[in-house]
Amino acid sequence: MGPKAQKTLNGEVVESFYGVYLLLCANPHFKGRTYIGFTVDPNRRIQQHNLGKEKGGAWRTHNKGPWNMVLTIHGFPNEISALRFEWAWQHPQRSRRLRHVPKKKPKESAYDFALRVVSEMLCVGPWCRLPLTIRWLLPDHAKEFPVERKPPLHMAITSGPVVSKKIPSKNKAKETDEDLFDDCMTVTCHFCREQCNEDDLMKCLVRDCSLEAHSICLAKHFLSDDPSHIVPVSGSCPICDANVLWGDLVRKKNGCYQQLGEEQDVCSLSDYEVEICT
Repeated sequence: MGPKAQKTLNGEVVESFYGVYLLLCANPHFKGRTYIGFTVDPNRRIQQHNLGKEKGGAWRTHNKGPWNMVLTIHGFPNEISALRFEWAWQHPQRSRRLRHVPKKKPKESAYDFALRVVSEMLCVGPWCRLPLTIRWLLPDHAKEFPVERKPPLHMAITSGPVVSKKIPSKNKAKETDEDLFDDCMTVTCHFCREQCNEDDLMKCLVRDCSLEAHSICLAKHFLSDDPSHIVPVSGSCPICDANVLWGDLVRKKNGCYQQLGEEQDVCSLSDYEVEICT
């Protein structure tokens, strides 16, 4: 599950937010219309859609509002990954991974079709291996996923508002003499015993854990029982035995989770078996 989330009165704070969202039209003249898009700031983006294309909204949503942002899928490792997910969700019949999904039925609403497509996407590669969060921003519009197409267990399904937070660049984050001193120290990979540079250094999510390793060495360790894949879903730390999501380790490597308290290091996955799509 990863580190516990920070929460504010305005919603759950998510660092380095990359999300793909589903809009549902609330205008009775355009009842049932939907729109799928990408954003790094969902609160700003819904305002842009409702203010019109002159304020940054899309031409397809212009003068058809108000719109409600009902659902967002976030947790993508980068913008490119999220944009590819957005394109496939928008064009399921053109995506080679989704050609098996039946076309929209005559009496099926655009909203139900969009949910049917995304439920399939979350269960096929490469998306089924990403540490995604399915967030119902408006719980009144939430629907259960089909039993045969429930998202993998490592994906969180939650509800409520979200607040995106930018993380400082690594250069700006190194402000203290202690940080600069640490950067000059030689770090040795736990597995291969070769030197690690900062750009390829992975550390455990548990604050007091001493794990330091090359990303590829740690990935191979996580995949020791599943060598058919390149990128792991989760694994156990070889030092503290904490069970963590690979995506959360990548997020920490990129600068997330710097403000978590000592009691918020990690939530273990040991209470259930992670379901991995193959």
